Amino acid sequence: MRTEIDNFISYLRGVKKKSENTVISYKRDLYKMAEYFEGMDIRNFSGAVGTNVNSYILYLERKGSAPSTISRNIASMKSFFHYLNQEGKIAREPTDLIKPPKVVKQLPGILSIEEVDLLLSQPSGKSLKDHRDKAMLELLYATGMRVSELINLKVNDVNMQLGYISCHENNGERAVPFGRAAKQALTKYIYNTRSSMVKDQSIDALFVNCSGKPMSRQGFWKLIKHYGEKAGISSDITPHTLRHSFAAHLVANGADLKAVQEMMGHSDISTTQIYANLTNNKIRDVYAKAHPRG
Repeated sequence: MRTEIDNFISYLRGVKKKSENTVISYKRDLYKMAEYFEGMDIRNFSGAVGTNVNSYILYLERKGSAPSTISRNIASMKSFFHYLNQEGKIAREPTDLIKPPKVVKQLPGILSIEEVDLLLSQPSGKSLKDHRDKAMLELLYATGMRVSELINLKVNDVNMQLGYISCHENNGERAVPFGRAAKQALTKYIYNTRSSMVKDQSIDALFVNCSGKPMSRQGFWKLIKHYGEKAGISSDITPHTLRHSFAAHLVANGADLKAVQEMMGHSDISTTQIYANLTNNKIRDVYAKAHPRG
C-alpha cells in the first residue's frame, strides 16, 4: 500500500509541482490512513470502500482531531483515490460521497505595531547570531513571506539596490519590496556577518545557522519563540504571526487588497479579505467601547 502512496507523492512533486510542505502533509495523512486500513485487514486500496473511509474519519473524530485536521485528511484521501482511479488502479473512488466537516475560519492572531517593534528590537547585540536574527525578523515582517520562502532564499534573491526580494514557491516567483529597516539589517548581515558564518563558500543560502549550514524551519521557529519570550509578549508567536501582522498592518493603513494579495502570494483574494475583516472587527470594537450609544 505504501508503494502506491510513494508513487502518488512522486506524482505530486514531479507533475503537480506541489510545495514540499504540502507533499509532507499528504504523505503523513496517507501513511496514517494506510496503517488504519491494515488494522482492518485491508491490504490493497482496491479493496477499500466508502464505509472504510467513513470508519477512518470517525476514528479521527474520536481521537479528538480538529475539524480542520479532518478536512485536510479528507482532501488528501480524495486526491489520492482520484489519482489511483485515473491510473486504473481502482474501479471507483471510495471517497466520492465523503463530505468534509464545516471548518469555522479563525481570524489570524496578529501583533500590535508596538509588539512588533518590541520583538524586532530583541536581537540588539553585536554577535554574528544577533545580526543574522535581526535581518531575518526584519525581512519577515517587511515582506510577509512564508517561513519556507525565508529559509530557502539564496543570496542572489536579494536586490539591495532596488530594495526587493525574489520569493520562490510552487515553481512560481514573485518580487516583494522591503523597506529601510530591513535593508539596513540585511546590509549589515550580508556584507559584515554572513561570510564569517559560512565555512563552505559554495553554500548560496542567504541565512545560515551557527554551523554555517542553511537555516532550518525548526531552527527559525525556536528563534522566534525565544525572542517572543524575551520580549515578554504573552500571545503565542510563530513565524506566521509576523506574516499575518504584515498583512493586517498594511490593510489597516489603507493598502490596496490586490497589492497585498500579490505580496502575500495568495492565489485567491478571498484569503486576503480576512485581513480586511480583521480591521473591520477592530473598528467595531472601538466603536462599541467608545461611542456613547455603542
